[in-house]
Amino acid sequence: MLKFSRIAWIIALFFTVSTGAVAIAAGNSITAMGSTALQPLVEQAANKFMETKPDARILVQGGGSGTGLTQVAQGGADIGNSDIFAEEKTDINAKQLIDHKVCVVGFTAVVNPKVTVSNVTQKQLVDIFSGKITNWKEIGGPDMKVVIINRPKSSGTRATFKKYALNGVEEAAGISLTEDSSGTVRKTIAETPGAIGYLALSYADTSVRALNFNGVTPTIANITNGKYPIWSYEHMYTKGEPTGLAKEFLNYMMGPEVQGKLVSALGYIPVSEMKVSR
Repeated sequence: MLKFSRIAWIIALFFTVSTGAVAIAAGNSITAMGSTALQPLVEQAANKFMETKPDARILVQGGGSGTGLTQVAQGGADIGNSDIFAEEKTDINAKQLIDHKVCVVGFTAVVNPKVTVSNVTQKQLVDIFSGKITNWKEIGGPDMKVVIINRPKSSGTRATFKKYALNGVEEAAGISLTEDSSGTVRKTIAETPGAIGYLALSYADTSVRALNFNGVTPTIANITNGKYPIWSYEHMYTKGEPTGLAKEFLNYMMGPEVQGKLVSALGYIPVSEMKVSR
């Protein structure tokens, strides 16, 4: 009986220690998910943060702004990354979420390099995404079918583009391809003749071509001075005031390493540089 009790005690001790270890690990692990427009910045910041804090684990995922807001509201994520204000999402309790604006990002319409159009007006964009313009030759481009690459309705990038580029006009249903992330949008446009879509400036590389909007080039200078209107704040929401590792990481996001270096290096804009606000 004594021998059996000793074995039971050892087993209980093992599980206690193991459980404690798991609890400690869980306390040093957080998940940030949502906006794919913000994802590159959060990923790189998380990697640099973990270099300074080797026992911390920060998992960064995409899924779109809607997913990020839903998950943080439901407790499925510690931080919800979003291109839109939580109040713009109708199926969550935005009052329980705390907004941490970490930067600003511009968005631009982009086309396949074979599309020779360099500028679009707002009316032309509306006509393209509503299905009225179906061939690039209608606005001075090549005789090539327009192929629209869209984002899901849960996407904050889509919501921002719709609000500020399309003046809130509803896109036509059933005429576009839908891609789940900014990276796949860029890849699809680059590989599809006649394709048009939209990306954060941080994603718009040389594989696609950014279009001027109403004659204004989508540059950081034009965004900060208010000449170029297609931009949004990038938010990292928490459910209530952040604590523990989430608080440490958000403080790091607002610190000099990220705000003074990483934000600009990756094509984002510090909020402090904006001469206009929303």
